[in-house]
Amino acid sequence: MQELVLSEQQLMQFIGQYIWPMMRIGGVLLVMPVIGAQTVPARVRVLLALFITLLIAPLLSPPPDVSLISVQAMAMIVRELLIGIAIVFLFQVVLHVFVLAGQYVAMKMGLGFAAMNDPSTGVSVTILSQFYLLLSTLLFLSVNGHLMVLDLLIQSYGTFPIGGSGLGFDSFVHMAHLGSWMFRAALAIALPIFTAVLVVNMAFGAMNRSAPQMNVFTVGFPLTLIFGIFVMWVSLSVFLSSFELVMEEGFFAARELLRLN
Repeated sequence: MQELVLSEQQLMQFIGQYIWPMMRIGGVLLVMPVIGAQTVPARVRVLLALFITLLIAPLLSPPPDVSLISVQAMAMIVRELLIGIAIVFLFQVVLHVFVLAGQYVAMKMGLGFAAMNDPSTGVSVTILSQFYLLLSTLLFLSVNGHLMVLDLLIQSYGTFPIGGSGLGFDSFVHMAHLGSWMFRAALAIALPIFTAVLVVNMAFGAMNRSAPQMNVFTVGFPLTLIFGIFVMWVSLSVFLSSFELVMEEGFFAARELLRLN
């Protein structure tokens, strides 16, 4: 019976066929909405990354023959992790548009003091931000946003193959510019509530000027809060269209980052 003998090079190539794709997939699952939350155990993410790797790896071209214990291997690991994190970072920016919009609205309505700990990130945010984040996360799952992320992940191996040059300086500049877009989009979402609450505050200011002996703050604060919540409830009718618009812009930015457009 002939004995099967594997050389060290063949063994390294077989391991690299799965370990290199798993690095990029692990970077995606590390930051991905819902799955990348702190409430999800690390074991679940590792097992999910292993399962996705077993499905994707046979479809990819053979990776370069690189020793797993070398400086080049360490550079490849960092490069693959950065590509995976960059893909999902754009979708995190999309969700944090609504977190920032909730911060704007809460500060204007006087609810800035009502904060709670976000279990997914461990950061203290206002109650309205948490409400908008939960609503946008559910919409993200309902429009199959997680499948869109996986589709971009698979397409990224075409433009950024394993062992290639990776992300350039222009890619990081492109991600940095998304910060200004996030503030603009959040302000556009919160602007109707801003305007409504501003009108109410102007009315109370006129009352204070006409009747200085009247304590407007005692009456104005609860009325401003109630009116702001009412306007926010009315604005929920267009929340879905706002989410779709922001999601489309974020998806377009992700395709530009991966040079798919």
